[in-house]
Amino acid sequence: MASIIKRNGKYHVRVRRQGSRTVCKTFTYRKDAIRWANDRERLIESGIGNVQDTGMLEIIDRYEQSVSKQKKSYDVEKYRIQTIRKSELAKKTIRTVSASDVAVFRDERLKLVQPASVQRELVTLSHVFTMAIREWGYELPNNPVSMIRKPPPSKPRTRRLESGEEQRLFYALSRNRNIWVMPVVILAIETAMRRSELLSMKWRHVQLDKRVVHLTDTKNGDDRDVPLSDKAVTTLTTLQKDGNENVFPIHFEALKTAWRRTCDKAGITNLHFHDLRHEATSRFFEKGLNVMEVATITGHKDLRMLQRYTHLRAEDLARKLS
Repeated sequence: MASIIKRNGKYHVRVRRQGSRTVCKTFTYRKDAIRWANDRERLIESGIGNVQDTGMLEIIDRYEQSVSKQKKSYDVEKYRIQTIRKSELAKKTIRTVSASDVAVFRDERLKLVQPASVQRELVTLSHVFTMAIREWGYELPNNPVSMIRKPPPSKPRTRRLESGEEQRLFYALSRNRNIWVMPVVILAIETAMRRSELLSMKWRHVQLDKRVVHLTDTKNGDDRDVPLSDKAVTTLTTLQKDGNENVFPIHFEALKTAWRRTCDKAGITNLHFHDLRHEATSRFFEKGLNVMEVATITGHKDLRMLQRYTHLRAEDLARKLS
């Protein structure tokens, strides 16, 4: 029999019949859910409707609606889902996707993007199959993603601002029509906050009198207080609230586009926004802060991971030794 449950504004249908595998699908409208459930039951009764008929597109859509949208990282993961949705995998049914199909997807993507990006896409694809097997009642022999060789991990980035780049960067930022981009970049360099943390900052959590901003529900799951430098305090003081709850009312995509254009105008290549976190963390160490103090600011739980973001300039260390 069919069951229809409304969750997060969507209608989730599960059709289960003795002797046949469970099939599931999600709909926006209840009438569509009822119609699909009735059709699926008729197919099962006729002996041709089973889990093998469930297309990967249906599985991917369900994953996005019921799993991915609940993640803090959805703004980023949705682009990986779009990539999978446009691939040849999406043209197959869930039971016909083999490890060799996933390997072909991996190899095709490696021709276009870096191994680290392909790794993240495979993680998302693997989670799709895991949810289907563990929670949605699909009886598959295995998770095909777990059967293939993963791309070798990329070397950790060590990119920092080079001589003259900071001046060129801020000159280009001063000519940007989007007034929010420059203060976001300043705060990134002054605080080592992640892009997601900057864009989710709320005015109610900013305490300029104490020179602290309180971050809630960060990437590692913990809240933390980030100290503000003189420049950070000055930057925040000059911003206009205009009734906005967020300190920076700019969308992830708008910032991404503005950053790319700014770097182009400044003649700066291979500088990612996340590299500003590397830059800020390295500057903390150069100012004499110890590992625990820096970890308190950046939110790193694993001090070994902190080494990936810490690239001290040899010439600065030489001056300390002289």
